Amino acid sequence: MPTLATTVDGLKLPNPFIIGSGPPGTNLNVIARAFQEGWGAVIAKTVSLDASKVVNVTPRYAKLLATSGEVIGWENIELISDRPFKIWEEEFKKCKDMFPDRILIASIMEEYSKDRWVELVERSQACGVDAFELNFSCPHGLPERKMGAAMGQDPDILEEVCSWVKGAAKKPFWAKMTPNITHIEDPSRAALKGGATGLAAINTIRSVCGVNLETLRPEPSVEGYTTPGGYSSKAVRPIALRMVMEIAQLIRKEFPGRSLSAIGGVETGNDAAQFILLGGDTVQVCTGVMKFGYEMVKPMCDELLAFMAKHKFETLADFKGKSLNYFTTHADLVKRQTERKAAQKAAAATRMVQADGEWSGNDFVKQSNALAR
Repeated sequence: MPTLATTVDGLKLPNPFIIGSGPPGTNLNVIARAFQEGWGAVIAKTVSLDASKVVNVTPRYAKLLATSGEVIGWENIELISDRPFKIWEEEFKKCKDMFPDRILIASIMEEYSKDRWVELVERSQACGVDAFELNFSCPHGLPERKMGAAMGQDPDILEEVCSWVKGAAKKPFWAKMTPNITHIEDPSRAALKGGATGLAAINTIRSVCGVNLETLRPEPSVEGYTTPGGYSSKAVRPIALRMVMEIAQLIRKEFPGRSLSAIGGVETGNDAAQFILLGGDTVQVCTGVMKFGYEMVKPMCDELLAFMAKHKFETLADFKGKSLNYFTTHADLVKRQTERKAAQKAAAATRMVQADGEWSGNDFVKQSNALAR
């Protein structure tokens, strides 16, 4: 029988499905619900040392609907946690007391200051968190403080900050990559060179979800105005799959053994299977939980197990990265197709007629000659 249990960077998970950092991990109450429903791990909403500068607005979400009414795209302009870090310290401790065998990951974000990053790491791990995710990727969160994607888009800074965390962390840590960059391999390589245990990708894509044609105001409208936000949900999955593939190829070539947590529009077990086939060790879900609730993890597990049973995979490792070998250049595709067509033509020219129905008026002479050999 196949199993979903896996160990990544020393973290033992009952399944690869992880609550991604955001509203589904915004306090102890919802984190506890996630563990009770059976999620493999939870990444809490991103915290910083000074929450007083975090002020959210409402409304802060916008949805893109298919003609059927299904939500296929979701934009948010929500910031990191607005709760004081002291409260988070208390809840981290309580959570580990309640669920000592489950994996709790702290998502952390700070300004470009070594002292602040080191303090945040040391205080968080003193509360018992099992790992860290470094948020270098929020596309709209506090860029004026050079936080989030403003930091993650600079490979030199990224490498330096990862080295600070490496010096202070006693736990594994993943650097969460922004998709809002030309070549995602560049910041990925920098984070791994800086000492990151693994990577997480992708965060949301900077976007404008739409414009209301009645009011002529862009959405989500706050006092008649808005700001570009982060785009998620199933519409981003093809982009996420491509970037996960690129990162996985980088890891395989230059940093074997480092881990990758895949993110981007996952709503089903089959979605997860695609990300694992492209090199993901784990799969994160955030917007999906906001659409379908914490209980969605059960059918996702069932569907992923059914996929594994169909292909006779016993563990996730049996098919992790299995599809990576089938990516090549366009020139190579042309070469392969030309060779295949030439081989087919040659085979057709020499194939002998086996039955009367196979004779062709166009190839009658060739067929006759073939039968004479």
